[in-house]
Amino acid sequence: MDKPPLWEQYQARLASYADVKVNYDFSRQSEYTSETGWRLDDYATDLPAEAPGPPAAHGAFAAAQDVLKRYAFPPPSLITGIFKPDTPLENRVMLLRARFLGFSFWFGVRVSEVTDEEARPTANGPERVWGYGYRTLEGHFERGQIDFIIHKNLTTGAVQFRIHAVSQTGRIRNPFYWLGFKLFGRRLQRRFARESLSRMRQLVSEALAAPQTKAT
Repeated sequence: MDKPPLWEQYQARLASYADVKVNYDFSRQSEYTSETGWRLDDYATDLPAEAPGPPAAHGAFAAAQDVLKRYAFPPPSLITGIFKPDTPLENRVMLLRARFLGFSFWFGVRVSEVTDEEARPTANGPERVWGYGYRTLEGHFERGQIDFIIHKNLTTGAVQFRIHAVSQTGRIRNPFYWLGFKLFGRRLQRRFARESLSRMRQLVSEALAAPQTKAT
């Protein structure tokens, strides 16, 4: 007998985060810099290019959108995102299952904003931009926001997946976990980003290689 989907298996745990607050003052986001003790990280990877103009219905941009909506790009050996599939993306609460030092940890995050721009002006020409970011909730080992954004240059057809993160170590009450995160947390952050970029490239390439079914 097939197991129920993860969001049904962990429905109670997911529901427990419904009213949990963000664990930092996000109204001061513009003040969070390396000088004030925050980490700012940017990562990017090229995806298969498309023809110039708006994204194709079955092109790399659309495929990456689907991967993002499903939160399928993180390495499953490190992070699994669990959420009710019928909940709107805006303000979606997601349960994250993290694997670290042989243990499983559970954290909550909330989608903070959805980016959806048809033609963002840039120095290299207008870009179609789509994605979202989420903020950490109380109980998370970190505090901050991470954004996952897809860009398509409408002039050249170049497509990119970008990750931008602003983070700081949160309050970790357990001294064993605190030490482990202090020693390995930064390495895990970088691994998450690096493997997320690689997995996004893989999943988009697989989607583009799959035969398209014709509507009847």
